[in-house]
Order: sequence, then C-alpha cells, then structure tokens
Amino acid sequence: MSDLIVLGFDHIDDAAKVLAECHKLESEYLLDLEDAVVVTRNGNGKAKLHQSVHLEAAGASWGLLSGGFWGVLVGLLCLNPLAGFVIGSAVGAGAGAVAGALSDYGINDNFIRSIGDTIPPNTSALFILIRKCQPEKVLKDISQFKNHARIIQTSLSPEDEARLKTALGSTLQTPSAH
Repeated sequence: MSDLIVLGFDHIDDAAKVLAECHKLESEYLLDLEDAVVVTRNGNGKAKLHQSVHLEAAGASWGLLSGGFWGVLVGLLCLNPLAGFVIGSAVGAGAGAVAGALSDYGINDNFIRSIGDTIPPNTSALFILIRKCQPEKVLKDISQFKNHARIIQTSLSPEDEARLKTALGSTLQTPSAH
C-alpha cells in the first residue's frame, strides 16, 4: 500500500525543489514514487496543479503506436498499408491524448485542489504518493530542507510520521482557509 505525504512550503518554488530531490532519490533507487503533484498559489490566490505524470502525452504516444499498428493491418487488407499507418497513427494519437486528459491517476485531483485552496498566496505544496522507500537514507537526504517544510497531512504510521517531523523540523499543521 502506498503512503501519501503532503508538505507545505513558504515559497512558491520550494515544493518543486523538493520534488526534484525526490526524483534524484528515485533515480538512485532509494524512493519509488507512484505520483507527485506540486501545487502553487500565486499572489492573486489562484492555485495551479503541476502534475509529474503527464497522461495526455503518455496516452498520445501509446495511441500513436497502437493506431499505427492497427492501421497497417487494416491497410494491408485494403492494399494500402502506408495510408492505413498514417490514418491509424493520427486517429490513435488523438484518441490516446483525449483518454489521457480524461484520466485521473494516483492522487485524486479533487483532493489536491481542496488542500491547494487552503494554502496561503505565494506558497506551494507538494503531494507525494510513495510506493516504497529506504526511510533512513531518504530522511537523511531530505533533512537538508529542515525548517523549510511543514507537514500538512500524511497517511504514515505515527512512528514514521514522527521520524518525518524530526527530519524536517516540522509539526503537523491542519490546513485552514486563508
């Protein structure tokens, strides 16, 4: 089962910095992220979601490949495989992009928006869904962000949450509307 951690930051670009560090840890096989989303809230109070998994692009790529394959097969039956490939690829890419745009993967977008609407203007939040990790090594690495992050919400056990609080020098803060 995956664990959800939501961290709040006082600066608009801090969440992206921590996410970049999480991706570095992922490339070192110390962290396995299922999903990650950065929410920024500008000075006007408008929240924006920055998804780390772009489903439109993934859907379009898959649609391009599968549409091209099926287009060639149908084209062979009609004695025009090149036209079948071109038409099948175009239709597949378009259908895949639409399907990707309509999909919700990982952390529920409505949940992200509801928490994102509670962070103060000119701040950010990081939502990470972790499949598995090497806690000692990950906590040691993210302790460099000590006193920059506050814990908004987690699904961690009380012991693991206490370890995260210690690593970040943070306390659990309930989101409130501003």
